Amino acid sequence: MTGSAAASAMGEWIEGAATIVDPTGLHARPAVKLTKLAKTFGAVVEVRADTDATWTNAKSPNSVMKMKAAHGSPLHIRASGEDADAAVAALVALVERNFDA
Repeated sequence: MTGSAAASAMGEWIEGAATIVDPTGLHARPAVKLTKLAKTFGAVVEVRADTDATWTNAKSPNSVMKMKAAHGSPLHIRASGEDADAAVAALVALVERNFDA
């Protein structure tokens, strides 16, 4: 079962989005901060850049870095599971704070 399929089996997706304000986009350092935070939640957490059609596992640093989400573009975040609301809220807040740069 894939991450998305597993999440669908658990319940509905909670979604949010925030704009990437870092001038270099979602590069290595913010990607690692995002994945570390995502891993603190039990929910399945996925992200996608505004130009991507597919969702990426937010707990995989390599996958998140490969997204190459650009400065000024929205980063879409979704989660499914018992702490999905808290996961989406925390990740949206992290992006809005420019990854605590």
